[in-house]
Amino acid sequence: MGNLYLKNVVTDAGVRDVLIMDGLFTEILPAGTDVSGRADGMPVLDASGKRIVPSFVNMHTHSAMTMMRGVGEDMSLGNWLDKVWRMEKHLNPDFIYYGTRLACLEMIKTGTAFFNDQYWMIDSAMRAVADSGMRAHLTYVMLDQFDRNAAARQRDECEASFAASTAWPEKIRFGISVHGVYTVSEENIVWAGEFASRHDLKLHVHLSETEKENADCISRTGMTPVAYLDSLGFLGENVIAAHSLWLTDKDIDILARRGVTVVHNVNSNLKLSSGYRFLYNELRDAGVRVTLGTDGCASSNNLDMLESMKTMALVQKAWRGDPAAMPLDELMKIASAAGYEALGVPGGSIREGLSADFILVDTDSCPFIPDYNFYANLVYSANSSCVDTLVCGGDVLMSGRKVENERTVLDDCRKYLDKFIKNI
Repeated sequence: MGNLYLKNVVTDAGVRDVLIMDGLFTEILPAGTDVSGRADGMPVLDASGKRIVPSFVNMHTHSAMTMMRGVGEDMSLGNWLDKVWRMEKHLNPDFIYYGTRLACLEMIKTGTAFFNDQYWMIDSAMRAVADSGMRAHLTYVMLDQFDRNAAARQRDECEASFAASTAWPEKIRFGISVHGVYTVSEENIVWAGEFASRHDLKLHVHLSETEKENADCISRTGMTPVAYLDSLGFLGENVIAAHSLWLTDKDIDILARRGVTVVHNVNSNLKLSSGYRFLYNELRDAGVRVTLGTDGCASSNNLDMLESMKTMALVQKAWRGDPAAMPLDELMKIASAAGYEALGVPGGSIREGLSADFILVDTDSCPFIPDYNFYANLVYSANSSCVDTLVCGGDVLMSGRKVENERTVLDDCRKYLDKFIKNI
């Protein structure tokens, strides 16, 4: 975690100087305050004219699927999964490393400092994240397709991965993913919940993504996916449920009572025609924490949280017939602070004592003139090219839109893909 002296940055309260020590905001001061003796030896970043904003948290993605961008276009979720699973038979550690490294670069360039991942070979993913300097919550994925041998093997692998994670860098955390109620045996769902509870881990799961998933679960168990997981004792405050699109009133009540966090993945839901009536107001009013994710690049095609924020707001306004739906202050919290809360990291706001994870927005462009409402300009007028700088834990990962070694990352990915494609 780094130290940094940030000068002349524009905040919601005016122009400020900011001292960051050991990765935390330690002092936020009027610009020009004498910090002699406190900032000695710190790297200095002059942010004159730039606006500071908490960095985004991508709460649901499959990072290495950057390498599958565009492979399953114009397909339903079922057909898309068949296409992806055939390709995944050829995965290897290099694919995961280069794909995750590319994902990290893309997220840094678009303002994300922290992501919650669900994909394979997390030791390779961990190396890529560590090389990028980002924060990540990486999960071992349970997906046994109801095969008892596969289920037993995955339990052993999960235990070994967790043991190895004790040596991971500070910014990277370990968790468990249960892919979904339609791909994981009851035995492993229960085991994952108990293992996570025993070791104080987060659980990540695809939940009620499609109408078919709900119908099939009701046919098989007599319950919706939410009710089924609840009957197994799986749901709790450590659970992060991606999609959660096809919910009943009873489902929402269960999620609220159990303290489950929900992740909206609007672009993926729209592109795969999974649905568009995400029940944000109903979830919020019930007390459910709502966060935002992009999903993986094989379904959403990019990892751009600003794009997801705009789409979320527009779709909520449209299907509800209410232009006041999805206020900007709630949207900003969903994209940042709520994710930090869900993952147990003190961040997502520009306040003393919190993690120094933020972006600097370059407002010297058409979308920011006039400046009646900065956040409206950021979400509805601009795009992620306005993100000039990204800092994670006091470490500068991008400045002037330049990321260290980004050319090497791009070239290495292209070289690897040239070989990979020839062998599948």
